[in-house]
Amino acid sequence: MNASGYSVSWDFDNDKGKPLSSTQQHPFRDHLHIFGPGIAITLLGFLLAFQFVKPAPPDQITIATGGMEGAYSLFGQQYRDYLKRENIELRVLNTKGSVENIQLLESGKADIAFVQGGTEESSKSEELISLGSLYFEPIWVFHRGDLTLEQLTGLDSSKIAIGPEGSGTRAVALQLLSDNSITDANAELLELSGRPAADALLGGQIDAAFFVASPQSAVVRALLDSTEIALMNFKRADAYTRLHRYLSPAVLPEGVINLRHNLPRQETRLLAASANLVAHQDLHPALIDLLLQAASESHGEGGWFEQAGQFPSPDYLIFPLSKEAKRFYEFGPPLLQRYLPFWAATLVDRLKVMLLPLLALMIPLFKVMPPIYRWRIRSRIYRWYREVLEIDRHSDAQETKIEVAMEELDAIDREVSKVSVPLSYAEELYDLRLHIGLVREKLERLRNG
Repeated sequence: MNASGYSVSWDFDNDKGKPLSSTQQHPFRDHLHIFGPGIAITLLGFLLAFQFVKPAPPDQITIATGGMEGAYSLFGQQYRDYLKRENIELRVLNTKGSVENIQLLESGKADIAFVQGGTEESSKSEELISLGSLYFEPIWVFHRGDLTLEQLTGLDSSKIAIGPEGSGTRAVALQLLSDNSITDANAELLELSGRPAADALLGGQIDAAFFVASPQSAVVRALLDSTEIALMNFKRADAYTRLHRYLSPAVLPEGVINLRHNLPRQETRLLAASANLVAHQDLHPALIDLLLQAASESHGEGGWFEQAGQFPSPDYLIFPLSKEAKRFYEFGPPLLQRYLPFWAATLVDRLKVMLLPLLALMIPLFKVMPPIYRWRIRSRIYRWYREVLEIDRHSDAQETKIEVAMEELDAIDREVSKVSVPLSYAEELYDLRLHIGLVREKLERLRNG
């Protein structure tokens, strides 16, 4: 029996001696009832947003390069080593050259390719994009040392190696020879290229040979070092660059090949096409950033014809620049790829689209759920005040039956004793029971009156 004249009974845990109520509700259920719908709505929003998440980049792609002894193949291997660090397998596919590379891109047999400027006319596809130019590829016209060759018109009735079908060298050579009215009608145009063409020239079997290659090419270096072979000086280089916008003038300084032997013996003007990194427009955007980072590592130091940091470049392009590549040239690598492994950076980038439903749903829910939670908990307490107040207001009326009012009050007290609330709301619960006790005392005074 307590001070208010009514008894409170407790059940005790046999082990810990703590009071327990058989009707007490677990706090987790309270939170689940309140926050469960909000969590369900948020999960539904995530599921809907997940439909718009971009697919993960493939872990294997193919690059079309060129002949095994060419610079394209060498750079392809460097790219492969770079991508391997990020667990991306790059398959290097050796080909005949740029024209074949374009065909492989169009057919879907290659994802990216090295393509020489001047060969884009072989493509009618609008699905190819450029990731940038990589370096200048000089057009080397080597000829027998005993042959005086100041202009390409001097190759009339000569045997000329211009490269095989499908090569970029052949496309450019045919264009330049055509400008000078040299065709297969007045000259013998051979499909030799690379080492076979160099051997034929050194052996005196042909008169001249075209090469479009980096100065690092082993074949080019061998011919530059030979005293029996001469390199043509393009005195009219400016005229060719006006006729063909994909060409740029290039200067080979005197002695740059070999200072001791002063090779070349005079400053030599050359023409240069740009080497482009071309891709199909379906290439995953994340891989574009990764490939351009590989290109920066391979070509950023410059060379005989390039300044350090000049390449890769958004200039000298043969296909439209991709929007991802444009962003790379303006702002550099994506922020996430600067500090995270490639797989982690791409995962975060893909899932950022889900931040929108997260913010759109969670912020309002965080504002609405706490007041709803407070209202729900307090409603367990305040719902009994109406009946307690009714009993209290009618207690002074003469028609009030004290015994009936006491029974109703006891019934309310029994129900309230079963109410469970979090500890932070216990004070309000005990205030209710205290008020019930005050009304009971008032009824007892009236009964004993």
